Amino acid sequence: MPPARHPTRASAGPPDTPAWRAKLIRRKRLYAALVTPLSGPLARYGRSGAIALQLWAAEAGADLAIADAYPSAAAAVASVAARQRIDVLFGPYGAGPAVAAARAAPTVLWNHGGASARLVRQAFPNVVNVPAPAATYLASVIGALDAAELAGAEAVLLHSRTGFGREAAGGALGAAAAIGLAVTAIPFDAGDGDRAARSVQCRRAGVLLVAGGFDDELAIAARLLRRSWRAAAFVATGVDEVLAPVAARLTGVYGPCQWLPDAAPQPEDGPDSRWFTAAYLQAAGLPAPYPAAAAFAAGVLWQRCTRDAGDTAPEAVQAAAERLTTTTLFGAFRLDPLTGLQEGHRVGVVQWRRGRRQIIIPPS
Repeated sequence: MPPARHPTRASAGPPDTPAWRAKLIRRKRLYAALVTPLSGPLARYGRSGAIALQLWAAEAGADLAIADAYPSAAAAVASVAARQRIDVLFGPYGAGPAVAAARAAPTVLWNHGGASARLVRQAFPNVVNVPAPAATYLASVIGALDAAELAGAEAVLLHSRTGFGREAAGGALGAAAAIGLAVTAIPFDAGDGDRAARSVQCRRAGVLLVAGGFDDELAIAARLLRRSWRAAAFVATGVDEVLAPVAARLTGVYGPCQWLPDAAPQPEDGPDSRWFTAAYLQAAGLPAPYPAAAAFAAGVLWQRCTRDAGDTAPEAVQAAAERLTTTTLFGAFRLDPLTGLQEGHRVGVVQWRRGRRQIIIPPS
């Protein structure tokens, strides 16, 4: 992975505000570490988070060590912990790797890539969660649909047996029950999306809901979007490029989204979306995906919490995070005081129209 190049302050510097310009509180050199997939099936988004955090580290004046979380996030955590003292540890992209990293972490883990309610405080007391949990993904889409139009409809829900798939499915079932939408849930093993799609081809269900790995969702879309549905939603629909091979069939399909650069709020902390997308494009040569924005926001949030705590000790910084309510380019940040899950940031809902994602409900 090539090193990130960040723009000069003269050409594309972040806003000149005290909150962003203030130096990190330190009496020593700061060391940050990131464990994230740089190879394997999640590498595309793991690498995007790494580039984003390199941008943050360059602006913050921190040294950043990066370890590949594939095939073992626990081994990656052990490798960075053995090299040097860690002032801040950033976790990996992917719900499963994030849970494994949290289990192995010797210090507070800043979770920007694992949208999982398994990282609840009662099980993992030393995790700071940045993204909205997966249970809100399809639930948000169902909440955006016209309940009157769905009256009398039946839905089929295809979901992977992974932790992420089960969480997304659980949220969808709860939201469907709230509006009286009958749902048949069909779980499938990771990599077996096409078989699952074939099993429902002849069903008369009018609503299709899908939550799985991106490759499985693409296989399901390729087969099941050949017919029309009263409503259809895929988790991957909220990510611009994943379902690109079937873009011609996506008209009307809904999806959740963690971040959209054009809908990002004006932040209270850190640079805005315009600065970040320009800086990321210069560094990576590609537009910034949502995992990159989440990773950069995690760095900004940690930096803010060091100032609030007046210290860089991980426990003091985490305590500051638990009291913090703010907004970054990624959206709102506020932790649930009981669970430690993210409750400030909420996913948005998009629908594909004329070959583009159109915002139905913006992320917040």
